[in-house]
Amino acid sequence: MANSSTPYRISSITEIHRLMGLPKPHHPLISIVDLKGLRNDTGIDAVVFDLYVISMKRGCDGLHYGQQKYDFDEGLMAFMSPGQILRGEDSGVPPDLEGWMLFVHPDFLWNTSLAAKIKRYEYFSYATSEALFLSDKEEEVINDLVKNIKTEYHSNIDRFSQDIIISHLETLLNYAERFYQRQFITRKITNHQVLNRVEELLTKYLNNEALLSEGLPTVQYFAGALNISAKYLSSLLKQLTGQTMQQIIHEKLIEKAKEKLSTTQMSVSEIAYQLGFEHPQSFNKLFKSKTKQSPLDFRQSFN
Repeated sequence: MANSSTPYRISSITEIHRLMGLPKPHHPLISIVDLKGLRNDTGIDAVVFDLYVISMKRGCDGLHYGQQKYDFDEGLMAFMSPGQILRGEDSGVPPDLEGWMLFVHPDFLWNTSLAAKIKRYEYFSYATSEALFLSDKEEEVINDLVKNIKTEYHSNIDRFSQDIIISHLETLLNYAERFYQRQFITRKITNHQVLNRVEELLTKYLNNEALLSEGLPTVQYFAGALNISAKYLSSLLKQLTGQTMQQIIHEKLIEKAKEKLSTTQMSVSEIAYQLGFEHPQSFNKLFKSKTKQSPLDFRQSFN
């Protein structure tokens, strides 16, 4: 049994099949594993995959994802990039769970259009609790693509196989991107609650002494306070407001700076330090990039 404090590292498709009690994989760099009836006695508490992992799970009541518990019957997708840790209940397979897991070794993407592009899909950096809920129609689209991938790597491998599989995989990832955007829109009440909390936290941060003691607010600070991942937070805010978390922070800092420049006699350097900047030059650069004026030019426009 693996030490709970030391995640078990899985570096190959063959190792996954061995741990799950499955026959040797048809392809050494890509595999789709059916979750129904899968053994769950590996004794491993935490796993690090050196692989891309895409999973679809459904029909399991009370499944835990991260800190949250879900009751669902629709398809639920999650994405992991190499180096992420799957631990606790997430690494187990509940007895009634159905679905599949798609494992892709990074070497499979080598010298293809996806090798660099896959890093642009931000949902690979979302926390497990930020999974994608699918409608029946959306699930059908995804499952059809997965069937095509499975059929292709089960067939005789030839010089066209990799290109065809990569094409199906890229289409799957593009659909997932679309479905996440739909999720941001359809879960408006919850999402707007997040936006309200962001505004409350940012206002509170800027109005107390945190700027002096802690420095500039970061995306990670707000993500941690809201118990969601930084990438998911920025993607959600981008959909709701057209701005990322970083852009919202900068906008609020500029508002605060304008207020101090126009209503106080503090020097630009004093304002910069009070707003959490270590160096006045960084403050000047940000202010000018956002307003097309230097802080001094802005102040003089009020005199």
